[in-house]
Amino acid sequence: MLNENVNNSPVVNKEKVKSMVMIVDDNIANLQVAKNSLSESYDVFTVPSAEKMFDLLKRNKPEIILLDIDMPKMNGHEAIKVLKSNPDSCDIPVIFLTAMSSPEDELIGLSLGAIDYISKPFMPQLLLKRVDLHLLVQNQKKLLEMQTKKLEAQGKELLHFNNNLQNMVEEKSNDVLKLQRAILKTVANLVENRDCFTGGHIERTQRGLKLLIDGLNNIGLYREQLFEWDIDLMLDSSQLHDVGKIAISDVILNKPTKLTDEEFKLMKQHADLGVKIIEEMEREIPNSNFLKHAKIFAGTHHEKWDGTGYPRGIPGEEIPLPGRLLAIADVYDALVSKRPYKQPFSHEDAVKIIKNGKGTHFDPVLVDVFEQVAEQFKLFSQSE
Repeated sequence: MLNENVNNSPVVNKEKVKSMVMIVDDNIANLQVAKNSLSESYDVFTVPSAEKMFDLLKRNKPEIILLDIDMPKMNGHEAIKVLKSNPDSCDIPVIFLTAMSSPEDELIGLSLGAIDYISKPFMPQLLLKRVDLHLLVQNQKKLLEMQTKKLEAQGKELLHFNNNLQNMVEEKSNDVLKLQRAILKTVANLVENRDCFTGGHIERTQRGLKLLIDGLNNIGLYREQLFEWDIDLMLDSSQLHDVGKIAISDVILNKPTKLTDEEFKLMKQHADLGVKIIEEMEREIPNSNFLKHAKIFAGTHHEKWDGTGYPRGIPGEEIPLPGRLLAIADVYDALVSKRPYKQPFSHEDAVKIIKNGKGTHFDPVLVDVFEQVAEQFKLFSQSE
């Protein structure tokens, strides 16, 4: 006879559910290495072919797919086209895994919709970090969508609280703005982490940009335009000025010697690519001043006063003021920083080079402002 006092309640599994990662590769050794690298943090499914991947996707939807390119029957390029054409799988992020390492191969993969491209053989730690960063961005995006939907629902309720309407709207708007900034900072960090040689560049250019803006305020130049800016928002948005590098090959970004003419031509594409990436963000977050400023920084900080810059070769005051300011801060940091192909210039030599670019590379008025605050540039560049 059963004991009626026995607790027959189901056991609740409190273990945290892991995100699902699917790895598709016809090489069993590669599958095992990748699984060993990720299985401690993720629920890993290994699949030996694109055909079997599609069978598995009928029953399971992973948070991310690591997809080999060079496979028999259906290769990775063919597979991602099918993935992106299906409404049920088009939103699954794809990272290509491949032994092909030319910039052209990588650009083809990225143009098909991949979010990243990792060359084989890969380091287990690098593979894990890439997956961690991309899933963090995806989770932040989902959180933003949830917050936005919640905000819309609560907006209807605000009609019943007229006395507190303004405070409630401002509070919710600030929450969304903070979340947007967190996501965009994550994206900026992802870009900088791909480049082994420019650590701290984003933070230093922000400081330089702030010094130049303060210098303009001190002498009353561009008073009306500066008055319209939210300076903190402007400085935050400058973090995305190199976001286009996310689509540039690791082979180029981390090359330990000076780039060839052809490689530099590919590198210069990061300005236009950055604008396109930010325009994609604007489709998700329209009317964002943050993204409006970020797009200006990304697309114009390599333009030159004499019209010989890139990507559009626009001259003089046709270059927006934020881009002309960042051009000086960006070049200064590049000059005083060590690179594999050069030793850092001294502060004095960097100042001299920028002064020599007055009226050709740089806005001559802004070079005068730079000279007035140059010693402050020296302080933070030497503190790194």
